[in-house]
Amino acid sequence: MSLLRRWHNALVHHRRVRVLAEMLAERIPPGSTVLDIGCGDGTIGQLISQRKPGLAVQGVELVPRAGCKIPCGPFDGSSLPFPGDSFDVCLLVDVLHHTTDVGALLREAARVSRRFVLLKDHASEGSLDAATLGLMDWVGNRPHGVGLTYNYQSRSQWKQHFAACHLRELSCTFEIPLYPAPFSWIVGRKLHFISLLDKMNPRV
Repeated sequence: MSLLRRWHNALVHHRRVRVLAEMLAERIPPGSTVLDIGCGDGTIGQLISQRKPGLAVQGVELVPRAGCKIPCGPFDGSSLPFPGDSFDVCLLVDVLHHTTDVGALLREAARVSRRFVLLKDHASEGSLDAATLGLMDWVGNRPHGVGLTYNYQSRSQWKQHFAACHLRELSCTFEIPLYPAPFSWIVGRKLHFISLLDKMNPRV
């Protein structure tokens, strides 16, 4: 596992967090309060703050990690310990496919957000996509002891979840340069997306 972790850090992890932080920061309004749900070690949240000064970013995690790079508290994986409309933006980066109920946590994110939910996740349109994503998840998360549910959704399923949570998709991109060639040809494709969602009836 230590060899696998070193390989993943060298070839994937550092580039991934840099690219995601840059692309996510572009989609967050200046001066926003941000809740990073399932923030891990806080690296992405910290990098977003560095790229867009003036944001207030805090996280929640099942078991907050010692030395987390952003303020972080615990949550049970389904209910967020905040009243409604507590944050301008709720951020979910590769979190929902680790849940057993995608809609439940997405509804919670919509509840505690005043306006936006910013989502990075996967789209699986068939058995090859699911197998590729499953291998990627195992390589990237197994060394960290992250639970793997492999709960991948198709784009049509995602749209159903958005509608059920009264979220409107403002923008979506599958052009996320997470991996260098030739890895991008295999594990890039259209398996990853970033969506900016807003509440259909935001309170202003």
